[in-house]
Amino acid sequence: MTRPPCWPAGQPCPNECAGALYARQVHNTQPLHGPWDGWRLAGRELVGPDGDRISPERLRGLLWRQQAEARRDAIRARRKPRSEPLVTVLRIRRSDWHAERFGVAAG
Repeated sequence: MTRPPCWPAGQPCPNECAGALYARQVHNTQPLHGPWDGWRLAGRELVGPDGDRISPERLRGLLWRQQAEARRDAIRARRKPRSEPLVTVLRIRRSDWHAERFGVAAG
């Protein structure tokens, strides 16, 4: 890496800008600002303030799940509540039904 002109060789970093450039190019880290303060990008991963790392694949999976749950909740909210009672269906063998209705012939 070439040093910026404001940073003479053999001396500590004179300003914040040069230190940030050094961290980005040598250590492959990028600090984030605003609501993401404390987070940083390190290579391909997003690193939280407590050191937890999130890969792009994991983040994509979390976003997919959140979107799927929002879609599911929207569908449930649009459904009409049922006003009529539910119908219960029983499956009975025909021979049992016939014997119950008409009896069994002696034999």
